[in-house]
Amino acid sequence: MFVNQICTHGVITCSPTTSAIEIARILRDRHVGDVVVVDDSDGGPRPVGLVTDRDLVIKVMARNADPELFTAGDLAAETPEMALDCDSAFDAICRMRSKGVRRLPVVDSRGHLVGVLSADDVARFLAEELSDLACVAPRQVQREEAVFAALSTE
Repeated sequence: MFVNQICTHGVITCSPTTSAIEIARILRDRHVGDVVVVDDSDGGPRPVGLVTDRDLVIKVMARNADPELFTAGDLAAETPEMALDCDSAFDAICRMRSKGVRRLPVVDSRGHLVGVLSADDVARFLAEELSDLACVAPRQVQREEAVFAALSTE
């Protein structure tokens, strides 16, 4: 399974100049836990950072700082870990685990944003895979019963 098949495509973005207070409003109004900070200067949204609700709490609220003084660029100081849309889900899981991140912006071959892969997306994907695996045993029994029925009629 490719990352593009399990990531969230309706990504909420902001510019590096968006204030922390505006980011908080976006998170509240859109019912999300993160915004991807993008640079649109090369013809498409290129992720340059990620700001989470946790970033707001740790970097602004817990410091009793004025949220109007901080921008997305300040809060997302480093380029985020990313996944290519054609990466396997398991490669992305390994990247998330090794880098200690719960979200990966997903980009295409040009580096343009196409989605975000979250730990919740991964959990949903793995749950579906496990559910499919759980269906194997009952189907095996059905197959065996059909074979036994065919043998008993001979």
